[in-house]
Amino acid sequence: MKQWLKDAVFYEIYPQSFYDTNGDGIGDLQGILAKLDYIRDLGCNALWINPCFDSPFKDAGYDVRDYKKIAPRYGTNEDAAALFKAAHEKGIRVLFDLVPGHTSEEHPWFKASCKPGHNEYSDRFIWTDSCFASGDGMPFIGGETERNGTYILNFFKCQPALNYGYGKINQKWQKPTDDPACVATVEAMKDVMRFWLDMGCDGFRVDMASSLVKNDTKNKKHTCKIWRNIRDMLDVEYPEAALIAEWNGPRMSLKNGFDMDFYLEWQGNGYSWLMRNYDGAMDSNPHNIGKAYFCKDSGTGIDKFLDEYLPAYKATHKDGLWCFITCNHDTIRPSAGLTTDELRLAYATIFTLPGAPFVYYGDEIGMRYLPLPTKEGGYFRTGSRTPMQWDGTANHGFSTADAQDIYLPVDTAADAPTVAAQADDPDSLLNSVKSLLAFRHAHADLNADAPFKVLYAPKAKDDYRPFVWQRGDLICAVNPAGVSIELPLELAEDLKIQYTIGKAEIVNDTLSLGAQSFAILG
Repeated sequence: MKQWLKDAVFYEIYPQSFYDTNGDGIGDLQGILAKLDYIRDLGCNALWINPCFDSPFKDAGYDVRDYKKIAPRYGTNEDAAALFKAAHEKGIRVLFDLVPGHTSEEHPWFKASCKPGHNEYSDRFIWTDSCFASGDGMPFIGGETERNGTYILNFFKCQPALNYGYGKINQKWQKPTDDPACVATVEAMKDVMRFWLDMGCDGFRVDMASSLVKNDTKNKKHTCKIWRNIRDMLDVEYPEAALIAEWNGPRMSLKNGFDMDFYLEWQGNGYSWLMRNYDGAMDSNPHNIGKAYFCKDSGTGIDKFLDEYLPAYKATHKDGLWCFITCNHDTIRPSAGLTTDELRLAYATIFTLPGAPFVYYGDEIGMRYLPLPTKEGGYFRTGSRTPMQWDGTANHGFSTADAQDIYLPVDTAADAPTVAAQADDPDSLLNSVKSLLAFRHAHADLNADAPFKVLYAPKAKDDYRPFVWQRGDLICAVNPAGVSIELPLELAEDLKIQYTIGKAEIVNDTLSLGAQSFAILG
């Protein structure tokens, strides 16, 4: 594992919503550069920036028109180089978002692929051999090009799938993964990666990393082989470059080239039980049912999380990092289901568990999920992509543009959280995050790969549902319920409480935790 990842804490930025420096209502790279001190002072020393490449923005930049050009609304390639340089001077690494599975329908590769005569890009995408052919179970589009064929989509109509080949071949138009055309797709993606790494980028978050090869095996045999091939290139040419997979499959991702994988919100999984536990509705209304572990009155035990997490952690912790997120651009903000006091405990826990934590912009102040009409393919996700709330001025300091001209509306509630309002309040969520991350950075026992052991995780019994774990020589304990409890632990005589949220004390070698409290002993 890269040494710099041991102490890494990432800040995810949705660039169009972070900070606008030119008054056009859309955030830009200069805006990120202007806020690097804020990010560093928060305690984050690495960035993940959502797609900022040239795009028609039918899927918020996940429809790439030119992999080697910054979208003009964000700035220029020179701005990207300046951002890399300035971030590095402040000790901050920068990861870009790589979308290897598909392009925009406006990408020059795809336009060339649509032509009837054979050319270099004819097989860069997945085409059938007839204008009336179906997609063999995959979504497809026909009748829009001169070429006698239909083409396979990954998601929206605007996103033709790049051709990495098929694991199981059912149709004569499907190619094996070692076909020269499929190999050329891999090499083209390596070329894109080299372009940005040479400029100063520190690695990539990889969109839908598990889905390159169609009809792959259950264990993604062929897709995994591609990522091992790419990792071999990186190890030789860019040994410090990091890769994080959007996969939520650490047994596959971390053993096949990725340094990190995300523990993602999937309905009913361990992370969902820990932080969210919505009812699955996808209609801009998050319908939290109050059963997540950190909900004060949920009655849910930590076993709902640990039953899934522990086996995967034990199987993969020597291979890489399975990382926790506060949220991301595809997920309902956690404040939709957790109060500020509940958020403090949730953050304290995920910041002290193994892996490199990821803070989604605005979660540090408890920004709200807003029910909004779809924007740029966001649909229910749009409400988690609203502008960063910096202060109490117009547009909460995000932009000097007129309110009707900004990318998305800001939270207009009288009590909308802002950085400025919380900065001088020692009890604010913002300052809780700062102190938590400062403590993490000050203690190597909380490094991403430091030893982890569950010490106490009883089945829930009414309001008794604590969780205690060890990281190196530190002991962490959380009580999410609304009543005080005592923990039957054998504590070393020299153990002292090093950090607390709420009330915690050691009495007669017994740790007592107050209602909704968290403590670190060492």
